[in-house]
Amino acid sequence: MEILDQISEALQKGKAKDVKQMVQDALDQGVSASDVLNKGLLVGMGIIGGKFKNNEVYVPDVLIAARAMKAGTEILKPLLATQGVKAIGKVLIGTVKGDLHDIGKNLVAMMMEGKGLEVVDVGTDVPADTFIQKAIENDVRVICCSALLTTTMGEMKNVVEAAKAAGVRDRFIIMVGGAPVNETFCKSIGADLYTPDAASAADAAFAAIKARA
Repeated sequence: MEILDQISEALQKGKAKDVKQMVQDALDQGVSASDVLNKGLLVGMGIIGGKFKNNEVYVPDVLIAARAMKAGTEILKPLLATQGVKAIGKVLIGTVKGDLHDIGKNLVAMMMEGKGLEVVDVGTDVPADTFIQKAIENDVRVICCSALLTTTMGEMKNVVEAAKAAGVRDRFIIMVGGAPVNETFCKSIGADLYTPDAASAADAAFAAIKARA
């Protein structure tokens, strides 16, 4: 449908006002809220995610596209709720204790929302026990831990251990990421998933939730 293609294109260009207006226009034309979300907004964000992965667009492009998506989803949220449309899955994300960096974390959160996941962002400098407590409270499927410093990446192991101590390790997929983190480190601490960039993280979380559905 042409209006959905236009929404996708406007989102990719980061035109928040246009996206907002087009979303309303599409609804006025009788397009369902779920179609506007899945065939318009999420398609556009998916294209941006793919381009980001291939270094065809950069962080600022993703940020303005995500802002445009947010403008559109704000209109859709109440309608999706009344239609009983739920997010594909729920993800908790935060930067580990001792680390105040949040740009990478925020980018991953935006990419995940762009895949249709509900994201619970617990912020920065988050203790291991808080990760687990908030994950239980919010009934998430995936816990994402971010660290930008070699001095704080060890905290990720504490998150894994805290999940074991609470007897809930099997309930969660634990993802790790950040500049000093790699696949070897992920395996060494007993985490489940490592991805090198934000777009890959969103893809991996989406796939993991689908696989467990």
